[in-house]
Amino acid sequence: MKLIRFGKANEEKPGVLVDGKRYDVSSIIDDYNEQFFQSGGLDKLKNAIAQQLASLPVVDDKERLGPVVSRPSKLICIGLNYADHAKETGSPIPQEPIIFFKATTAICGPNDNLVIPKNSEKTDWEVELAVVIGKKAQYVSEEDALSHVAGYVLHNDYSERAFQLERGGQWVKGKSCDTFGPIGPFLATPDELTNVDDLQLWLKVNGEQVQQSSTKQLIFKIPYLIHYLSQFMTLLPGDIISTGTPHGVGMGFTPPRFLKAGDEVELGIEGLGSSKQQVVAHS
Repeated sequence: MKLIRFGKANEEKPGVLVDGKRYDVSSIIDDYNEQFFQSGGLDKLKNAIAQQLASLPVVDDKERLGPVVSRPSKLICIGLNYADHAKETGSPIPQEPIIFFKATTAICGPNDNLVIPKNSEKTDWEVELAVVIGKKAQYVSEEDALSHVAGYVLHNDYSERAFQLERGGQWVKGKSCDTFGPIGPFLATPDELTNVDDLQLWLKVNGEQVQQSSTKQLIFKIPYLIHYLSQFMTLLPGDIISTGTPHGVGMGFTPPRFLKAGDEVELGIEGLGSSKQQVVAHS
């Protein structure tokens, strides 16, 4: 299945994408949240759609898409998880996953505007594959890790590099500004992807392709990341793990390139669609 959420910000309804057409499933479920995933909502929804698809309301393609998961308890990010990205930042290859959090208030719809924060001069882009947890994970083995996955989504892990790297402390404050977490356009359940370990991902700025890679380049693969994280924290249904970005970020250019109002960022992952953000100044 492909899950979507649509409507005005903070008023989104749940939907599904079937053969390129959007359907409203709010008559069947309340939302894609912790309770939905925890209660076996994916299976129930799949069965309901099989029986009721023809009677479900069709959603206009012009409707805004919201983030595909309603406010997860955690958005966990993995840093420097592509060797070429570590190299372009001058960092050593990590011996263990580098973990940081992104505030859930950063999450927004896939095509919402990117708002440059106040006092920002170094806002950067990062295309990433993200994993949505489907059931509670605590001390999970690597072999059993994928049974805890609800699906996969496209994520742009926007970063303000000065806030992240030049202001002391942890990375989180350079990662958590409003609109720094566009998620979607849809969540694809695992059966929708033939090989999550070899998906093409890309990002363009003003039409110029600056990132192009494959998830086969991940240093720490998805089963290991779920296993690893679950040794330190409980992963709840609906939680999102963003697995890192490949080379081609703005700070890796010589000289560095950062976003400004008027720019356009477009990104995508094979099997997970694409998204586009217009860059605007904070007002």
